[in-house]
Amino acid sequence: MSRPSKREYYLDIARKIGERSTCFRNELGAIIVKNDQIVATGYIGACRKTKDCLERGKCLRDVLEIGHGERYEICRSVHAEQNAIINAARSGASILGGEMYVSGTKANGENIDAFPCYICKKMIINAGLETVICSNKQGGYEVFSVNEWVEDWQKKDLLDDQKKYGSDQNNK
Repeated sequence: MSRPSKREYYLDIARKIGERSTCFRNELGAIIVKNDQIVATGYIGACRKTKDCLERGKCLRDVLEIGHGERYEICRSVHAEQNAIINAARSGASILGGEMYVSGTKANGENIDAFPCYICKKMIINAGLETVICSNKQGGYEVFSVNEWVEDWQKKDLLDDQKKYGSDQNNK
């Protein structure tokens, strides 16, 4: 019997949470862990009490032919990472110094690089998370130090960031 590592365990939970996503493009879930305890979860979905893409029967970004990782303000959904941070705040859970796990697939089940977008990275930095562990399209995962993001952005522009969401999905 093989037992998954803690990181694999948490990524599996994040992936399962992502199955609740209401996005036509991706199923992505995020969890925040502090002191080896899950304190918040989130998945891609429209704002509470509003219609999501599934209910509307279309993705506005697809209709407008907007690529992955671009023009987030046009999307109805809140990202999984954002929802996890918001849900922690709603429940009063401290996430300072915690870890975030992000995992998911394209809607067709194909693995993706589940790396946070620029907006989510900025929220993760300001939320005080220390580490982000993301599933990748090879079926493994990558570990990111939030402090390294900050140091990198201090030296270069944030647009020079190489590991960002959507960069692997726009080759149609």
